[in-house]
Amino acid sequence: MSIFTRVFRAAIYPIPAVRVLLLPGLLAAFTGCTSMAVNQTGQSSAALALKTQHLAQLAAIEQFSLQGRIGVQTNSKGFSGSLQWQHSLSGDDISLYSPLGSQVASITRTPEQVTLTDSSGKYYSAADAETLTQITLGWKLPLTGLADWSIGRPTQSPVQQSAWNEQGLLTSLEQDGWKIEYDNYRQQGAYMLPGKIFLKSEQLNLKLLVETWNTPAH
Repeated sequence: MSIFTRVFRAAIYPIPAVRVLLLPGLLAAFTGCTSMAVNQTGQSSAALALKTQHLAQLAAIEQFSLQGRIGVQTNSKGFSGSLQWQHSLSGDDISLYSPLGSQVASITRTPEQVTLTDSSGKYYSAADAETLTQITLGWKLPLTGLADWSIGRPTQSPVQQSAWNEQGLLTSLEQDGWKIEYDNYRQQGAYMLPGKIFLKSEQLNLKLLVETWNTPAH
């Protein structure tokens, strides 16, 4: 075989040597990616387990009461003040107060209807709180989902998007036309409950700052 032929073949067929050099590197990279995926899966599994445990604990809450501050902003109206709220499976009682402490409205929900009494003592009723508060207060209180959202869980209706932290706590939620964000979780008896809830729809921004939670013993 001539020198020219040997050089020509060496120039055309360098692949086996390159394969030998590249194969360990490729295997190492693949192993690293696989290891990373396993680690990520392990973290997600741990967070998922905490989320499942947290939701199971929240499922035991059938009634609660809270005191706090509320802020509402629409395109044309706003409201800020304090509220007291007692919730149970059979109904709700919500009292809204001005910054000076005078009662602005009292809202009561029963399985049959929702009623509102304003500061002058005038009485209103409607089939749902959203319609009633829009008519009387000029802004819509999303009471249908608020009991679940306030304690940091979605309702039973479809969820468009949700995010949970590594402790299994809900940090953001999109549901029923509302975007909801959570902050300042604190241990309240047997439960981790949010202290700040921010709700936003196309027409309204609502901020709920919970100062006191009261829940039945677990």
